[in-house]
Amino acid sequence: MNDGTTTMPDAFISKRERNKASNRESILRAARAVFAEMGYGAASVRDIIRRTDLASGTFYNYFPDKHSIFRAIIEEIANGIRLQQGLGRRNATSLEGFIEGSFRGYFNYIAQDPELVALTRRSAGAIRTLFDEPEIMPLFRDLLGDISDAMGRGVLPKLDVDLVASAIVGMAFEMAIVMVARDPIDPETTTKFATALLIGGLQGLIAANSPKGGSKPG
Repeated sequence: MNDGTTTMPDAFISKRERNKASNRESILRAARAVFAEMGYGAASVRDIIRRTDLASGTFYNYFPDKHSIFRAIIEEIANGIRLQQGLGRRNATSLEGFIEGSFRGYFNYIAQDPELVALTRRSAGAIRTLFDEPEIMPLFRDLLGDISDAMGRGVLPKLDVDLVASAIVGMAFEMAIVMVARDPIDPETTTKFATALLIGGLQGLIAANSPKGGSKPG
């Protein structure tokens, strides 16, 4: 029975969805390259479109402006970092292992991708503005959850979860900016320095909050 509605074959719908996904991915790849070469501030939508084989109007079917595509790129990067850091933290059985796993996952993820190194180097200010945005917040929420879990398992001492998480995030980002500005890039040295610095501070807090004469956690 024909009710007057028009339906498209599944094969056509599938092809259309594949084309949409392909176009979006092409735009994202082009934007990453442009932001890496020029930085967020200097880049324009026109620069991004020129890196694709798509018509200029196609860009706006997927992203309304430069800021929206930059946010989409940062969201992809944040999701990759979440996977790297999560593995290092959730397998940790000690304070040092937890902190080192957090930093190593972050620094290694950036250092292994030359394009991401360049993007971080040239767009650090724009990335900072997204720290409270939905694209970045899942990374911070994961960290809060992992810290709370580690404290519950006795891996981390009972301290202010929000402040510990903020210290890890702040140190990781700012030290990454220094790391990518150096040649050669050395994520291992950066990891060791950040780990030692934060653990030293945490152990100082532990000692200050411990009853006099109490044992010092290792």
